[in-house]
Amino acid sequence: MSNAASADRPLLGFSLSGRPLRAIAALVLLVNGLFPAIWILLTSLKSEPELTRRPITYLPEDPTLQNFVVAFSDQPLHLFLFNSFMVATLSTIATLFVSTLAAYAIARLNLRYRDLILAAIIAISTFPLVTLLVPLFEIMRALGLLNTWAALVIPYTVLSLPVCTLVLAAFFEGVPKDLENAAMIDGCTRVGALFRVIVPLSAPGVFTAAILAFVNAWDEFLLALSFNSNPALRTLPVGIQLYQGEFNFPWPVISAALVVGIVPLAILIVLFQDRVVSGLMTGGVKG
Repeated sequence: MSNAASADRPLLGFSLSGRPLRAIAALVLLVNGLFPAIWILLTSLKSEPELTRRPITYLPEDPTLQNFVVAFSDQPLHLFLFNSFMVATLSTIATLFVSTLAAYAIARLNLRYRDLILAAIIAISTFPLVTLLVPLFEIMRALGLLNTWAALVIPYTVLSLPVCTLVLAAFFEGVPKDLENAAMIDGCTRVGALFRVIVPLSAPGVFTAAILAFVNAWDEFLLALSFNSNPALRTLPVGIQLYQGEFNFPWPVISAALVVGIVPLAILIVLFQDRVVSGLMTGGVKG
């Protein structure tokens, strides 16, 4: 039997291109992605007695928004949101700037050790965050940056650089060099051609990299807990843990705070979903 015939044989009797299998895969992804968010939302609308009632009620019988009021009154949730937004925004801007230059160098310049650099970028992106905690802490302490936004912005930027660089490099390689050369003939410098021609033509990739960097910074907990002990600088993931007491876990209130934290990301994804999906698909094909 030829290799071509072997390749066409269904795996375990199922065709990978079959519509039922694709439908099952889509359903699994949908349940895995939406079920936790829906469960948190329903929990945030329940009272404490209803949540602990047996048998479990899946839908709130008497929906209430009181948990959201308590979430803002018990802890400075607005301050947590502001800190997370500022840290995520600043790190995203820094990540895009640095990763744009790095991606351009990989995609356009004749680097001698290009493959080795790409391998190093991929390897660095696989490091577990916990293994970097102590070295990063010592660096931030030596620089006197603990209990500042910079203590989070700098590590978040570094941690997001590998994936953002790879995404942007895939898009930059797809931009015809003739357009860049024409811009340079018209008087643009190489950097000017990068930001005036290549970056605008790679907008889906830029939006994808920005979303990835923002979400990574918004959701990060370990570094935010370790590097900032100042209550005024707590980010949302660290602030949410303050709602629980030593023997008390107010899950409805915690769920309400989580919903408030999910809303900005949901809005961001909805507004730019077309560009993000296009960026992920195109980048995956080019990569």
